[in-house]
Amino acid sequence: MRDLVIVLGDQLDCQSSALDGFDCAADRIWMAEVEEESKHVWSHKARTVFFLAAMRHFAARLTERSWHCDYVKLDDFRNTQTLAGELRRAIRTRRPQQVILTQPGDWRVQQALTTCAAEEGVPLEIREDRHFYCSLDRFRSWAAGRKQLCLEYFYREMRNRHGVLMKDGKQLARKL
Repeated sequence: MRDLVIVLGDQLDCQSSALDGFDCAADRIWMAEVEEESKHVWSHKARTVFFLAAMRHFAARLTERSWHCDYVKLDDFRNTQTLAGELRRAIRTRRPQQVILTQPGDWRVQQALTTCAAEEGVPLEIREDRHFYCSLDRFRSWAAGRKQLCLEYFYREMRNRHGVLMKDGKQLARKL
């Protein structure tokens, strides 16, 4: 198997960077429902159900496209209930040449998956998340050398760059 492509629950998009170059004959998609993620930050049960339903519907859509998808459900007998534990099982079962991931929005998740792949001796390629106006590298570049980070200035720069809340090249005044 060539690539094991991770799709996280907040990255349910067939245009995701992790799926760039996906070859259904050589690659597999991997998704997992784990207790660790549903309990890390409190959320209402209805939100959790909605989130899991969205994941399952997305996996079904992938399968309809004939894209191979390994999907671990929350109540699967062998579920370790952590993303790292489930990724470890998938790597040992599938033996991919590499793992591909769109950059998670949560640093904790990225560290857990990066550590897991390293411990299993499999390269992990982390791709930019195109759902944001600004990449992490661009933000780091903006923040470099500043004594203090005032996000208001960053937001102004982003509004200018993307033409958001602008009229005739000027920022719209805020009305309170």
